[in-house]
Amino acid sequence: MFERISLSRRLALLFAACTAVVSLTAGVLFNRASEAHFMELDQQLLDSKLPALRDALKDVTRAEQLSEHRQALQAELAHSPDLALQVQGPDGELWFASAPATTPQMSNRNGLHTLTDNGISYRSYVVALRPEQADSPRLTLLLDITHHQHFLQRMQHLIWLTVGLSALATALLGAWAARRGLRPLREMTDIAASVSASSLTTRLPSHALPAELAELGLAFNAMLARLDEGFQRLSAFSADIAHELRTPLSNLLTHTQVTLTRPRALDEYREALLGNLEELQGMAQMVNAMLYLAKAEQGLLTLRRESLNLEEEVDALQEFFLPLAEEAQVTMSRQGHAVFQGDRHMLRRALSNLLDNALRFTPAQGRVAVALETTAHSVLIAVENTGQTIPAHVLPKLFDRFYRADPSRHEGSEHVGLGLAITQSIIKAHGGSIRCESQEGVTRFTIELPN
Repeated sequence: MFERISLSRRLALLFAACTAVVSLTAGVLFNRASEAHFMELDQQLLDSKLPALRDALKDVTRAEQLSEHRQALQAELAHSPDLALQVQGPDGELWFASAPATTPQMSNRNGLHTLTDNGISYRSYVVALRPEQADSPRLTLLLDITHHQHFLQRMQHLIWLTVGLSALATALLGAWAARRGLRPLREMTDIAASVSASSLTTRLPSHALPAELAELGLAFNAMLARLDEGFQRLSAFSADIAHELRTPLSNLLTHTQVTLTRPRALDEYREALLGNLEELQGMAQMVNAMLYLAKAEQGLLTLRRESLNLEEEVDALQEFFLPLAEEAQVTMSRQGHAVFQGDRHMLRRALSNLLDNALRFTPAQGRVAVALETTAHSVLIAVENTGQTIPAHVLPKLFDRFYRADPSRHEGSEHVGLGLAITQSIIKAHGGSIRCESQEGVTRFTIELPN
């Protein structure tokens, strides 16, 4: 049930409880201090009366002798109407009582005590008449302190009333202050409730938030920015998929419809099916590449790390591409050496995409070079080719899915603009980065992997 109480109410109750505890503690301490102060005053009063009473009774050793001193005792006690005196013999027998009607149960111990009899409170002070004698009679001075007790009772009632009123006032003021202080949080709730797929650009005014909520506001805005970016990428990805699949599907549909317009020979049907198979293989390759990218973005790529001699891996790939390079009259080279702990299959795929890309855009008599370098903290792999310089505004887009630097060029179904995106995802999965530079007819892709 407590979990359903609002935060403002919790704060109000907490403020009220703290105020009640502080007020009650202060009241109890004040009450005890007042009681101790009254006791000290009573002690001083009784001590001041004691010498005169001892002087009046200095010759008394038996009960019969008190009759000669009764008048002196009555005269001394008349100065203090609230004071009564009792005299007891060494055996505890009562010799004298100035107020016999009020005789509370006496204490057998010397010193100051508080007694109550018939609703009346007394301060009892028990002392020996002659402290130097072991069997001396005892004097008991009784001081009526009922007015003190009434004051302390009124003080206690006032304390409880103050505690209650303070707690109530603090609860009301705390609820108002908490509600006012939590207004930015309610505004955040309203903004969060209004966010939808069409309003992901909404942001919290973090500069206007209190210091305690500013960090939360910044985190919330960052989350909205990531959602907006992800939604935009998803929308663009969906549009790109639809655009890329539309052409091969349209080709398949048109080719099949044309084939079925009239009866044809078996060889013609075989040729039509082979054409459709080529388109379907391109679509399957595209779908596999998109699935691979989706797994990479979700962090689902599983790396099988092993020690790789990158010099041998690059040489093997260049040997594979050598026939294509000779046909295109492009020279290939490699320099440097490096060792890296990584996934052989993934790194080969990334380097293969870069070499294939370099060969396709390198003119005749051009060159493709791979450079390996090991530094203190990283391994560098540079794939460089000569050819047309890529404009600076195009470089940041090269790793986007389905992006082509020259949209007017159609290079076949095997090249749909996913190679560099896959390469980047592989490098990121290894904790590295990739960048592209192009100037003065030389384009260089540089991979940096943590060593």
